Order: sequence, then structure tokens, then C-alpha cells
Amino acid sequence: MKANQLTATRQGNLVLDSVSYSFEADRFYGMIGPNGAGKTTLLHLLSGTDRPDRGEVLLDDRPIAEVPRKTLARRLAVLQQGGLPPVGFTVREVVAMGRYPHQNWLGGEESDPASIIDEALDTMGLRHLQKRRLHQLSGGERQRAALAKLMAQQPDILLLDEPTTYLDIGYQVSLLDTVRAWQREKGLLVIAVLHDLNLAALYCDELLALHNGKIAAAGTPEDVLQPSVIEEMYGTQTTAIRHPITGAPQLMLQPKA
Repeated sequence: MKANQLTATRQGNLVLDSVSYSFEADRFYGMIGPNGAGKTTLLHLLSGTDRPDRGEVLLDDRPIAEVPRKTLARRLAVLQQGGLPPVGFTVREVVAMGRYPHQNWLGGEESDPASIIDEALDTMGLRHLQKRRLHQLSGGERQRAALAKLMAQQPDILLLDEPTTYLDIGYQVSLLDTVRAWQREKGLLVIAVLHDLNLAALYCDELLALHNGKIAAAGTPEDVLQPSVIEEMYGTQTTAIRHPITGAPQLMLQPKA
């Protein structure tokens, strides 16, 4: 997947300014940057749900705008910010909706998808909640149901918009552990908007730092999470240390007084 000279304005403001980047399969990318930097806008353009003012997104060297929606849904899945609304469907019904791109016009498939749905429920620890309705779940449980729906979709590309928002630290780690294991097992391309820089460093192969609508830095977490880069983007001073177990860079904030 390639972003080619993407420029986008929203409500008269320039949000992305000629952004280009190539995303490779079997990699976990994290998009970081301050609020308003253009992260979510870029994710929406990559998903094909929004159109840029200029430039294009290429999927297998084909403009994504030319790919039929159902064909695209068999390749690409999106976890929107905030996950699923608390609607009245059961957890199993919601997960089963992930099979829509694979169904014929009568709503059937060549083989029974029950085992695929069961596997997604089991992976996210939701089998015991499968008959529970979404409005009866906690925010964290709804987020896990949303990810299980994407698993049932069986995409090649996974786009996540702030997937750990509203989750406590235990659920944050559990969800990202699951995504990373899934990404490695299936060779997925994962692109996630993440606010927690230390979590991004722990889980991502590469980071894309956006600032004022442009790419401020890109590369490995070691390359991007430099105190000078962080100060330029966020206006705050940090000290970078190594995680004692993984060796990933971790940032410590420096108070001014």
C-alpha cells in the first residue's frame, strides 16, 4: 500500500500536505503525533472512505478509489475510533457481520463460517459472552468484540484508529498483544494510530510521526523516538531509556519545575 502525495483540507484547514509513504506487508506501523497532526485523516484516506484533495492511495499499484467496495472489504478492515456503538445485536451476531464481504448476494458462503466466527470469539476471550447484547457490555468488551469482527473478516490489511482509547492498561496490553500475534501469524500489514508513544515503541516495527500535516520522522522506534523529535512535535522535553526486557526505547517526561 502506498500513499502518493496526499493532500487534504478539512473545514478550510490544510490537514495533510503532500504526504507520501510506502507500507509493506507483514509489518506493524504506528502513526504518532500531536492532536490535529493529520493521523486520523491519513488513516481514513488509506481506508478509501475519504478522498484526498490531491494525490492517491495505491493498493497493489491500483488506485484504491477504483477498487469495488466489497472487493476492498475482503482485503482491508478498519477499527474506527471508539469501536462499536452499544447497539442491540449479540456479540456473535456482530462478529458474524465480519463475514459480509465473503457472502454472495443471497447472504451465503461456499462453506459454513461458524468455525471462523468461533475462532475469533475464542481469540478475543468472548465465547462466554457471545449471546450477550452489546449494550450489556463494558467499553473494553465492546472493543474486543469489534476486533473479533475484524478477525472474522480475514483481511490482509488492518487499520486501527486509536484502538486502546478508553481501555485500562491491562486491556491495552492484551489487545495489542493479540493484534501483534495475529499480524505475525498471518503476515498482515497493520497501521495503527497510537497516542501512547511507549506502547507504540513496544509493539510497532516502524513509526510514522506526523506534525503540521507533514512527516516529521519515520523509521524504527529507535530512529523516531528521539528527544529532539518529541520536543519539536509536542513542545515537551523527554529522556529516552531502554526497556529493561525488550530493549525498546521508552520516554520519560521531564517536568519543568
